[in-house]
Amino acid sequence: MGQPVTVVIADDQRLVRQGLRLILESEPDIRVLAEAGDGAEAVALVRQHSPAVALLDIRMPVLDGLRAARQVIDRCPATKVLILTTFDADEYIYEALRAGASGFLLKDSPSEQLIVAVRSVAAGDALIDPVITRRLISRFTLAARPPGPGEVPEALSALTARELDVLRLVARGLSNAEIARDLVVEENTVKTHVSRLLTKLGLRDRVQAVVVAYETGFITVAGGLVSSERYFGHCLTPDPGGHHP
Repeated sequence: MGQPVTVVIADDQRLVRQGLRLILESEPDIRVLAEAGDGAEAVALVRQHSPAVALLDIRMPVLDGLRAARQVIDRCPATKVLILTTFDADEYIYEALRAGASGFLLKDSPSEQLIVAVRSVAAGDALIDPVITRRLISRFTLAARPPGPGEVPEALSALTARELDVLRLVARGLSNAEIARDLVVEENTVKTHVSRLLTKLGLRDRVQAVVVAYETGFITVAGGLVSSERYFGHCLTPDPGGHHP
């Protein structure tokens, strides 16, 4: 067995923290390093322990989960952020996703889904509860100002035509291997394009690339809803030989 997935838990309710710890530590490959009762303490503990995953409640005193997530992502980029949320927290979810959070779960999700989410985000994948997926995509659509026919959104103007092709397919949920087959290129070529477009757009990962694609109107619900739900609603399936970036 390799190194365990290390976790810092943050929730203002002690019973919730204890329950989360029990669930996670029932798995031999997951180890909880510390617990925090508010967002500021969570940031401090993440900086102290450098866990693989910070499991943050969206609503906490002193520093809420959104601001805590931003600080963790900014100060501890190796730590992935997994947000625990409620069904009525769309604004928080949207902003946390833009900030670079890697996963979102409803607080009443089954324990098995929590375990899968922690493992997935630690591996660099993304997981968002399917229940909130459609609402997120609707939010993207409302925020978008679609360009005219044949036009490229100004925010994406630095990308080459091939990078735009790759972004379009990433946003629709295709893996690197699937994109390679679609574009009839080598998988390593796709990985290079993904890395370059992330760098040009100043993005942390593929999740943020999908957000940008929807926000700018480059991808629309009509053009990508089914496959984007595949992307957001479940953890990403790793490509053979590794899917990163």
